[in-house]
Order: sequence, then C-alpha cells, then structure tokens
Amino acid sequence: MSGLSWLTILRKRENFRRAFRDFEPAAVARFTTRDVTRLMNDAGIVRNRAKIEATINNARRHADLVKEFGSFPAYVWRYEPKPRRRLLDQSELAATSDEAIAMSKDLRRRGWGFVGPTTVYSFMQAMGLVNDHIRGCAAGAQAQRLRRDFIRPQ
Repeated sequence: MSGLSWLTILRKRENFRRAFRDFEPAAVARFTTRDVTRLMNDAGIVRNRAKIEATINNARRHADLVKEFGSFPAYVWRYEPKPRRRLLDQSELAATSDEAIAMSKDLRRRGWGFVGPTTVYSFMQAMGLVNDHIRGCAAGAQAQRLRRDFIRPQ
C-alpha cells in the first residue's frame, strides 16, 4: 500500500492487520465484493479500491507461486542481491535495485498489481534480503549477523 508516506502506513498497520486477516494470503484470497465494500468503509485503513482489489488479487496469485516454487520465501530469495559494501551515509541509500526491478517485472508478468520496483525493494528490505543500514548502525550490524546465520530457502 505504498504511494503515501510509509509512516502513515506504519501507524495504520494494526488496522491493516485486522482488516486483512493477519495478512494470511489464503484468507485474503477468499475475500469477495462484500469484503471490498467492508474495506472501503474502514476508516482505519487507506481506502483505495484499486489497491484493495490488487491486494486480494495478489493473495490469489500467491498460491500459484507457492505451487511453483514450494513456498513464497523460496520464490523471493531467488532475488537476493549479491553482498555489497556497507553504506557510509544516508546519501547512498537506494530506492530500488536491479533485483527489485527483476522481481517487480516477474510479479507483474504473473498478474500481480501494485508491485513496482520501489515497493518491491522496500519489501526486500523488510524481509532481510537487503541490509541498507549505514555503517556504524547497531541495527545494521545485528541484521548482518542474522543474515550470515540465515539458511536460505530452497
């Protein structure tokens, strides 16, 4: 649900979690036009019909990826970027990457919506595929340790 400030979205995340059944793809995939109407009337979330309908569509497409790759993480981690040097300061932060562009194109080819490169890159950051913390950041060092010990899905 990008397009707005991420802070706005983060402040509404518990409302989104409730409205979208704890983000369980199988539950969202069963949403009907009644659910779209319910969501359009929910003042606790961002009410954009196209994004709501894309979310339901993407939940339905999620099952296709699981069937093809064994799990959603197995699909996602195919796009893990090669390790790169730690960033020196915020001026080096990127909004996307070649891998995010490739995943975005593939998801759109598979019928997904609202999965542009910037949104996909943010997802990659949230999932740990990308560690964009600047050098010296304690959270970045912890993320790097977790990434080092993480067993990638096959």
